[in-house]
Amino acid sequence: MTAPTSSSTPLTHTVTGAGPAAGFVISGRSNRHLRRAARPDVPLVVALHGGTYTSEYFDIAGHSLLRRGADLDIPVIALDRPNYAGSSPLETDGSIIVANADVLGEVLGEIWAEYGADTSGIVLVGHSIGAAVVTAIAARPQSWPLLGIAISGCLVSVPQQSRAAWESLPDIPMIDLPTPMKDQVMFGPAGSYGPDMPAASHPSNALVPKAELLDITGTWIAGRAAFCAEVPVPVHHRQGEFDHLWITDPGQIDSFRTGFTAAPSVDSRIQPGSGHCIDFHRAGAAFQVGQLSFALECCLT
Repeated sequence: MTAPTSSSTPLTHTVTGAGPAAGFVISGRSNRHLRRAARPDVPLVVALHGGTYTSEYFDIAGHSLLRRGADLDIPVIALDRPNYAGSSPLETDGSIIVANADVLGEVLGEIWAEYGADTSGIVLVGHSIGAAVVTAIAARPQSWPLLGIAISGCLVSVPQQSRAAWESLPDIPMIDLPTPMKDQVMFGPAGSYGPDMPAASHPSNALVPKAELLDITGTWIAGRAAFCAEVPVPVHHRQGEFDHLWITDPGQIDSFRTGFTAAPSVDSRIQPGSGHCIDFHRAGAAFQVGQLSFALECCLT
């Protein structure tokens, strides 16, 4: 298999509806221009990045989900969540993850109407905090057809020191994590990633709302089970073997898997030889192909 290259078209969408996303501007990127004839037997894949990254996370040369999707003639759109890149800012007194889900659920309805009408429905891909947002979106009825969710880098419990570390950060809205620190927690051991990493991932680095870091290690964990129990579509989940941000072991995987009580199927496993950002590791190719294969299978059910 040849290594995918970065190849996407910038996307900007202004929400016209009157709901919680009214007037929001959402930026991102799409591989739509790479598709050949439209087919109703493929999904529209929409990917949501994690904290400290932009939508470029899904389009790093040699590690691009968008390019792999294009090779399979699957349309893939990666969106910048609120507070990232060209997307509008979002503030809330409650859970910022749930607020993301409220806004993006409405955004996805308009994205579907504009880009997805010739496909069978939407499969959501989410990484890390983006995985929590995807789960919260899927847990609620939507006006657009959701076929399945493929999530990674999000589990049940975090090490106690993780929450303490985020709480100790400066009391400012947006945090710029030092790149060496970020590389240390996002990647597995030497040899689990190629010689281009971690440097190749740096163009996707971004400031992160401190509220997201506190939410994913606190409020989200406390309420996770309730959201998982309401997801009514197939679930694909992978957790890096060397994920430093979550407690990762077979017991945690089992607990996460069994929480999706309304899902017709749940494929949840540890991804061997990978850190938190599976896409950027040697396992990334197999991981992304697995996500896209899952997305195609969702069209058959």
